[in-house]
Amino acid sequence: MERRTFLKFASVSAAGMLMSKRAGAVHGDDKSGLKAPVLGKGEHTYECVHDWVSPPEGLAWGDTHGLAQDAAGRIYVAHTVGGGSTKSEAVVVFDNAGKFLTAWGAEFRGGAHGLDIRKEGDKEFLYHCDTARRIVVKTDLDGKVVWQMEYPQEVKAYTSKDKFCPTNVAFHPDGDFYLGDGYGSSYVHRFTSEGKYVKTLAGPGSEKGQVSCPHGMWVDTRSGTPKLAVADRGNRRIQYMTLEGEHLGFVTEGMRQPCHFKTRGDVLLVPDLDSVITLLDKDNKVIVHLGDGAPSNLRGQPREKFVSGKFIHPHTAIFLATGDILVAEWVPIGRITLLRKVGK
Repeated sequence: MERRTFLKFASVSAAGMLMSKRAGAVHGDDKSGLKAPVLGKGEHTYECVHDWVSPPEGLAWGDTHGLAQDAAGRIYVAHTVGGGSTKSEAVVVFDNAGKFLTAWGAEFRGGAHGLDIRKEGDKEFLYHCDTARRIVVKTDLDGKVVWQMEYPQEVKAYTSKDKFCPTNVAFHPDGDFYLGDGYGSSYVHRFTSEGKYVKTLAGPGSEKGQVSCPHGMWVDTRSGTPKLAVADRGNRRIQYMTLEGEHLGFVTEGMRQPCHFKTRGDVLLVPDLDSVITLLDKDNKVIVHLGDGAPSNLRGQPREKFVSGKFIHPHTAIFLATGDILVAEWVPIGRITLLRKVGK
């Protein structure tokens, strides 16, 4: 399912959102706007700092789509570049305190989407999904291109380039990677680290082993046995598969439109396009919903109309090395929110 169908689903699920809000709470949001609201409960309590980082002069956020942090603590933000920008860099880099360092990647303008990082040997590399050019690009941390790939011609469903539109990747333990064709034809594929096609794990549909807008994915090792978790967004669920693509099960509790995943310890972090960040425990039960802003009609609105402590459309999120959470939202003027952990 593409994002343009979001409003239809949001109206259907509004009543359910009221029930789910019991899993989380907002505390201490003073109306002056000077005090950051506090979200969550117990050890999963976070101070919510909206607009924690901002782009440099001459560059305005577009849709903020991708996030990554390298081993040195540098934070990478992928965005589409907003209107009025006099610069074109779509990847903006900050230090671990949120200080601007550099920006690059003008070629990703308009299409910067999924962004993930992996160490290969003694170096780290970024994997970019570009939805405008409909390609996957592997770069080093300075933006130097290692390779780029278009649609796998081995897959007969791709009769033309416009049938393929990659959204996010996940990394196989042996060095391969998985790719979600979330905005194209709804397939999940596996490739080598050089971008060579290996196999297709799932295709379009709603049955077991089928997906609809496989927007994001993650190799989940919390159980001790690696499994592929797919953000089966159009079907409003997480689908689990073996690393070879055999269906294992669904997670639907607390799921609306899951976008992507990260883990830290036994916690699965789920940014959900339907206005919330959800944390799941080792058994994939909801721990807490954070910043639940559903139903939201604020996409496209000016920043002064955004509600403190409430998300609009979380598109990705990562755990930082500190244990804090960083959230990027699908809004055309961008928003990066730091959830600073305060719970013990």
